[in-house]
Amino acid sequence: MTDTPERWTQATVYPDMWVDPDKDPRNSDGAAPDGELATLQEFLRDYRHTLRMKCEGLTPEQLARRSVPPSTMSLLGLVRHLAEVERDWRNWILPDDPAPRLYGGRDSDFDGALAEPELVESAFADLAREQAATDAALAEHPDPGARVVHHGTAPGAVRELWVHRVEEYARHCGHADLLRERIDGRVGQ
Repeated sequence: MTDTPERWTQATVYPDMWVDPDKDPRNSDGAAPDGELATLQEFLRDYRHTLRMKCEGLTPEQLARRSVPPSTMSLLGLVRHLAEVERDWRNWILPDDPAPRLYGGRDSDFDGALAEPELVESAFADLAREQAATDAALAEHPDPGARVVHHGTAPGAVRELWVHRVEEYARHCGHADLLRERIDGRVGQ
């Protein structure tokens, strides 16, 4: 007997996909985005969808399940972490009135990811709120080449914030792939 789940997917068209193309919310009408900003926005939107999809259908216990010792990483921890970094990115461009950390000191986003239904609900609400607030702040700077105060230091390009957001979600969606597979064996990109 083993606690290692059997690998599986819901997809029937492509076995390496999470869901079939006609059920995938990340699929667009086939048209590529027009321009740099639209491309960055689409990639970010798709990674956000991917994270949510990797968390769907799991219990609070499964969402809070740690990867492998000594790591404190869990799907719930990733949700909390991304809410925290969305807030941090907003602080980069609004340094005069920085929002405080959501969950406390270093690693508290992961350490505090406990299997409590209320905590799970609040983590997803925090993430949605912080994403919307950061999106709104960046909407004030539609030119990716525009310079904004960056962490209260020398101005940096808005492009850097967009690319960093895409990179952060992409990296953590890779973690989410492995975490979900370890929880219930479900695979797919």
